[in-house]
Amino acid sequence: MKRFFHSLLAKYVLIIIIALFILYAAYLAIIIIFFNLMGDRDSSGGQEGYEEIEENWHQEASQITSKNDINPLFEEWQEVYPNASMFWVDGDGTLNLQSNLQENLPDEWDATYTAQFLKNHYDEDPFTVVAFVGEREEEGFIVFQLPRDMLKSDGQKLNDEYGWAIIILTIGVVILFIFLSLWFFRGIRKRLVRLEEAMEIRDTDGLPILIEEKKQDEIGDLEKSFNRMVQELRESREREQEEEQLRKELIANLSHDLRTPLTKINAQAYTLQKMDLPTEAKRSLKLTSASIEDVDKLIENLMSYTLLMASKYKKDLKEIDMARFLRQYLAAWYPVFEKETFEVDIDIEAFEQNKWKIDPLWFSRILDNLLQNVLRHAADGKYIAVGTESTEQHDAIVVTDKGKGMKVDTEQKGAGIGLSIVDMMVKGMRLDWDMDSTEKGTTIKIIRMKRVEG
Repeated sequence: MKRFFHSLLAKYVLIIIIALFILYAAYLAIIIIFFNLMGDRDSSGGQEGYEEIEENWHQEASQITSKNDINPLFEEWQEVYPNASMFWVDGDGTLNLQSNLQENLPDEWDATYTAQFLKNHYDEDPFTVVAFVGEREEEGFIVFQLPRDMLKSDGQKLNDEYGWAIIILTIGVVILFIFLSLWFFRGIRKRLVRLEEAMEIRDTDGLPILIEEKKQDEIGDLEKSFNRMVQELRESREREQEEEQLRKELIANLSHDLRTPLTKINAQAYTLQKMDLPTEAKRSLKLTSASIEDVDKLIENLMSYTLLMASKYKKDLKEIDMARFLRQYLAAWYPVFEKETFEVDIDIEAFEQNKWKIDPLWFSRILDNLLQNVLRHAADGKYIAVGTESTEQHDAIVVTDKGKGMKVDTEQKGAGIGLSIVDMMVKGMRLDWDMDSTEKGTTIKIIRMKRVEG
């Protein structure tokens, strides 16, 4: 129940109740004022309804025995109805006697005018009653006229005078209800917009900021949930950073601990190779030394990968003559492939824009990984080609072999982390690369997009 009273629904129901209460109180006040005015008004002192007036007028007219009785009758009725008009037209059609006449009437009446008068005043305002004098029609007729407003009840008169107040009151309550509703929903919208803006703002760590929790309603619950989510994200980020730091430290320590015994093993193998050993023993020592070198390169790649992930691998970009750099670099690798009886095809031509902005050590490391992968995964193809390629859109360095492809499992492992290092270093120097590997060989391109002039 307490939760309901703090809800938006409860607040809106309260607005409706307030509007209904105001409307009810206003109508109650009008009713009280109405009855007070009714009590303050003077009574009409004998005013009757239309039918009763008409009946009494006819009865009084029928009791007239002479023309001398007409004037007292008018005076008697004038006391009861001060605003009434009365006149007598005798049998000769002459307007003979009148009392408080409100309109201009002719002194002589004929049948046509009399008929027209009766037609014009039938069921109109003022209320008009025509009665013949006495029992004979030759004595003419007397007419009684009274404004219809005078016959209205006090309630009807008050309604005519103050009915507008009820209409204005109703309109006012409706406008008040609309205003309160708009004010209520404007507050809701303002809080939702503030919450939306808070969701889009990011702190220095890239996470949303916490927002102020103001009210205990549905939007307040949403704000609490949002803050709880942000807090959980921060805690998750902190745990992730701690785990990342532990992982980096573990890799660094593991690399150091592995390299120490590998150095000793490699030294012992080198000592044994100097001795006079059987051919099979020398072959085993040669394979052992190669395996030690592979493990050492894997450890080096693992360290490089960790440093790149932590953005701690130093990068120093320089303008380098790429064709010259490639020729010097490949000269050091040529004996390695020649020793493994590879067919080496090198075709280096200068680019139109031959200056590449690169880090020489990073680029050497990229090529080292690519060429080592050729030795590991394409040794059965016994072929490697390094060349250059130029199109309208880009310049590229192309490394091709005729091995079984990267997707084919080999006894040599480590291509995955080596290519990951290639990817991060290439993109770190704002270059691109592409690899096409099939069972017939692998082609890798290191690409620099050409600048578009103009």
